[in-house]
This record gives sequence, structure tokens and C-alpha cells, in this order.
Amino acid sequence: MSSPYITTIGLEVHAELHTNSKMWCGCKNDPTEKKPNQNICEVCMAHPGTLPVANHEAIKKVITVGCAVGGIIADFTEFDRKNYFYPDIPKGYQISQYKLPIVVGGMVNGKALTRIHLEEDTAKSSHDNDGYTLVDYNRAGVPLMELVTEPVIHSAEEAVAFARELQRILRYVEASDANMELGQMRIEANISVSKDKEKFGTKCEVKNINSFASVFGAINYEVKRHIAVYEKGEKVIQETRGWDEAKQETFSQRKKENAHDYRYFPDPDLPKLYLHKLFNIDEIKKSLPELPSVRRERYAKYNLQLNYVDILIDDVHMSNYYDSVLSSVGENNAVLVANYLLSDTLGLLAKDGSLKLPSSDNFAKLINMNIRGELSSRGTKDILAIIMKDDQDPKEYAKKHNLIQTNDTEALKKIIEEVLSESPTQVADYKSGKEAMFMYFVGQCMKKSKGSGNPALFQELLKIALQ
Repeated sequence: MSSPYITTIGLEVHAELHTNSKMWCGCKNDPTEKKPNQNICEVCMAHPGTLPVANHEAIKKVITVGCAVGGIIADFTEFDRKNYFYPDIPKGYQISQYKLPIVVGGMVNGKALTRIHLEEDTAKSSHDNDGYTLVDYNRAGVPLMELVTEPVIHSAEEAVAFARELQRILRYVEASDANMELGQMRIEANISVSKDKEKFGTKCEVKNINSFASVFGAINYEVKRHIAVYEKGEKVIQETRGWDEAKQETFSQRKKENAHDYRYFPDPDLPKLYLHKLFNIDEIKKSLPELPSVRRERYAKYNLQLNYVDILIDDVHMSNYYDSVLSSVGENNAVLVANYLLSDTLGLLAKDGSLKLPSSDNFAKLINMNIRGELSSRGTKDILAIIMKDDQDPKEYAKKHNLIQTNDTEALKKIIEEVLSESPTQVADYKSGKEAMFMYFVGQCMKKSKGSGNPALFQELLKIALQ
């Protein structure tokens, strides 16, 4: 039975940008730094008399994301002060953007975007058991992209699919590593429920969701909570809520602020920016890599297994590696390459974490040897395991260890003659109708050739010899 309630969701996604330095100073932008307060200076700690200088590369990365999603890049933009007090904001305000974002519009996974703007991240607070709060300012001032969708998402499934595709785009264009476990990508969901198609219900915002599973759980929990409130004849209160991973439920944090509560005004310490003069937007568009949606369509034409397509699209490094190998072996061998890479290679990596992918050149050489019949499937797998331990030329290794498959017809015929002459009983059984004996002969031939014979050629020659 379908529900009479309509769910409407808008997402706000924050992503820490992958730059060498922070947004307003030269401090190292290192999200993996374990020691607290190592990458800080007078600027990101807001000492009196210090002035911010905008990070050119961070602005370019936001423009690049905007181009990738088909948004409109602003001609003129500026930075604003968003005023609120919290210990993780040393200045007492956050430098952000309000009315004039860098990007307007765009589309991700079929969902319309409102805007993409640039701001600074806050420090990281941790609360101990003694009632104290500790603040690590390493993250303070890290360039932070915020992307806002239109309220056009209608289920938790759609929200997760959107967030996954955005994460892929950010990684493909090298704007952000977007690792949710490290807080490099954080999602806020604005959720409302209504019976009226023309009107939204009262919305609640769930802040700082840090996994796709939590996005799914938080949205579904809130939808059920809103419906339960309405069914009781009560009103939903507009507020900001958090997500309790352990309890799998949201909880109230504070009443929802409005824009005027932050008293936005243009930051007087930062210049106005005319982006089309500072950046060559056309060149940025031309430099975009093949995006996930386009690559997905291309892989579908290769007739790859759907799970193989998903693995490749989700891991841009593996996808680029696959494409590099394909450029050497030809797209007509796309399925063969995918089988060895995503079945055998990943299987070996799962068993032994010390292994690593060989160079794409050596992997391609190995596959080409298989295609040319120089290596059997077994031989290919054995050498693959070797070159994952010690990246080396597979052909040189195969020659050194006498693993090159023999395609010499006359030499193979002699081996077949020897096997058949040594197996008169099995030959008689085969000729009397026991066709299963055929693979016995193939196995004996392979054994006698010490694995160097081409099994396919052995089978062809055996069929003739056994007539």
C-alpha cells in the first residue's frame, strides 16, 4: 500500500578540497595529520592584525567541479563573513559565500543543483568523559566546497545514489579525495513530509552525516518520525538534528537558524573576484577527464558484468589502470582484461595485502601473451601472482622459467603419439564411447609437455589422432 505522504529532500554536501595549503594561509592542508595543532599559524588561528589571502587553486577546483556538473560559472563573486560563535571558529565568524556563489545550477545523477560555493572548514572538537572539550585546529581554514541541491530528491535511495555519484565526480576531477570516513565529505539532509504536492512540510536538517549507510538510515528515520508526528495531529518543529549511529536514530540539537541569524556581509579583507578574467573557463572545460556517467556508458558497450562496471566506476584509479591496459591489448579484449584484473588480481590482493598491482605495461604484456597463445590460462595466473610480488617483465620471466606455451604442431603431435601409445586401455575405452576420457588425454599431454603445450591446440590434434 502506497503512503499518502510525499517526502522531499534537499542535500547540502561539504567536501574538503585537495590542495597543498589551506584556504587563507600557507599552512599544510593535511587531513591525515594525527598530532593536534601541528598545521596552524597566526592566520588560521585568527591572531590580531593577520589578513587572509585566497587560495587560487581551491577556487579553480570549485570551478572545475562546476564545469563537470554543467553549472554556470559566475563572472563576479565575493566572500562573506558568516557570523556565529563556537570554539571551532577562532575568528568568531566563518569566511563563506552567501548571495554570490562561484557556481549556479548544474545536475548530478539527474538531480538539479542550486549552487556550489567555497568556504573554510572549522576546527575539530572532541569531547572527553570529564566534561572538557578539546579543539584541534589542524582542520581550521581547510578549503571546503559546499554543494546544495534543489529539493528534488524523494527517497533515501535517491539521496544515496546522488551522493555516491557526486563522490565519484569529485575524485575523477581530482577536486577532493571525498573520503567520508575521514570527514573529507560530509552530508546534511533537509527533510520534509507533506500530503500536499504543492506545499512542503516543515523541514528538519540532519547535520554532518559521515557515511552512505547513515544517510540512508537518517533519512528513513526522519521520514517515519515526521509521519508519526502528523498522524498524532501534532506539528513538526523546524530544527537541526544529529544522527546517533549506535541507536540508529536522530536527536534534537538546536532550533534551526535562518540566514539572517548569521548576519552575512562581504568580507572587507578579501578582494572581489572576476572569475572569467582570473581563469580560462573554456580551458578548464576542455581539460575535464571522462566523467563517471560517460565512462559507465562506454563500459556497458564492452558487455562487462554489471558488478565489474560498478567496481571500475567506483575506483577511478582502478578504472584508469584498466583503460591503460586496454589501450595496449585492444577493446575487443575488454572482457578478458576485466576477468583477470577484477577476479584474479583482486582475489590475490584480498589474500595477501603485501601484493600490489604491477605496472599497466607489464599487465598488458601478460594479457597479450595469453591472447597470442604463448601462455595458458593457468600459466597467466601463475605469472600474474609473481609480477604482483615483484613487478617485472612477464615475458622475460616466462622465458627464464620455460613457461612459454608451445604452438609447434609437429612437436605436439609427437607428445600425443607418446601419450596414446602409453595408454592403450584408455584409448579403447574412449573409442568404445567413454568420451570423458578425452580430457584425460589432454591432461596427460599437458603433463608430458610440462605445461608448455597449448591446451587448445592439443585438443584439436587429439580429436584427429583419436578418429
